[in-house]
Amino acid sequence: MAKATKPASSKAKTQQPVSKKSKPAKTETGIKYTDKSGDQPELIPVFNEIKKLLLPYGKGKISVRGGTGGQMALVSEHPVEIEGKIRNEWWFAAALIQRGYVGFYFMPVKTDKEKKEVFKPELLKCLKGKSCFHIKKMDVTMSKQIEEALEKGYDACRKKGLV
Repeated sequence: MAKATKPASSKAKTQQPVSKKSKPAKTETGIKYTDKSGDQPELIPVFNEIKKLLLPYGKGKISVRGGTGGQMALVSEHPVEIEGKIRNEWWFAAALIQRGYVGFYFMPVKTDKEKKEVFKPELLKCLKGKSCFHIKKMDVTMSKQIEEALEKGYDACRKKGLV
């Protein structure tokens, strides 16, 4: 007795090989995500200045992640308790070239309710959301205010045992 077979599908089986999505290639500018905007080369000096301000805090419990391709983060990789939850890592600050600005992500903002004491008005105007600052241009004033915020934020985090 012959076995019944499934009828052949009317659709031709033309499966294409599945390829993994590749990461965007870095360009000669060193920016990982060049598709975000055409004005990114002008943002490289802004990113480099923020990176220079962040690097001194990559010490002790905080390690530096990235630093090339327009992205960098300072991360504490030891368990900490925040708002009753144990976390295996805690991000102190980061910088990332975005579309039309450099995102300066400053996590102590979330834990410190006295934002007006930590940030000067010019820097506070750049705050979008809870912890992201959109930095479009870097001048001496902005650089100094970011530097002061990093110092105050690091000291506050040190007192809380986060770093």
